Amino acid sequence: MHIHWLQHVPFEGLGCIEPWLAKNKHEVSCTRLWAGDSLPVIKRGDGLIVMGGSMGVYDEALYPWLADEKEFIKQIIVQNKPVLGICLGAQLIAEVLGSRVWKNDQREIGFFPLAGDGRVFPEKFTAFHWHGDTFGIPEGAVHLASSTACKNQAFIYKDNVLALQFHLETTKESLLALYEHCKNEVTVSPFIQTLEKMRPSFPLLGNANALMFNLLKRLFCRE
Repeated sequence: MHIHWLQHVPFEGLGCIEPWLAKNKHEVSCTRLWAGDSLPVIKRGDGLIVMGGSMGVYDEALYPWLADEKEFIKQIIVQNKPVLGICLGAQLIAEVLGSRVWKNDQREIGFFPLAGDGRVFPEKFTAFHWHGDTFGIPEGAVHLASSTACKNQAFIYKDNVLALQFHLETTKESLLALYEHCKNEVTVSPFIQTLEKMRPSFPLLGNANALMFNLLKRLFCRE
């Protein structure tokens, strides 16, 4: 399968998704929106991954390419192709499907537990978070996970479009890169951890990556 992915900032890559795609012999291509790359011809892609970024879905005045990106995502979904959105990517999917995206009451940064639906996700699991916005659950989608700080953490639409606020793809290296570039967002707040507070939870990244691999298999390894 050919998988195309959208990158919004240079310091947020695929994390553990990249070696999984290589291991499973998927052809991979990327649009670096931050660098001015053009979006590909839609028919070329069999699947899409939309990654995170420091901008919001409402920042089209600052990032004009967001409008074209939203239309691109919409056309991929209309074609019933598998789509995975993470953080900003999830928020873009939510907006494309007709839901509102807004500032959450609490910014959530660090390792925090979630309550899952018990089918797609375990009933209890912990993931790495770095987000300040949240989204409504689109009509026809199924709510999958929540945390104390953020009710709407994940949803699935038509069994092939998966949106995640949290970061199951994160590795130690990608976490440190994100922290280095966005540490100005680390303030004193109930749901924000400093890097030193996060370090004891680094071993949990392996469990999160394993959960991501299961989701990738579900989306991109269909018979």
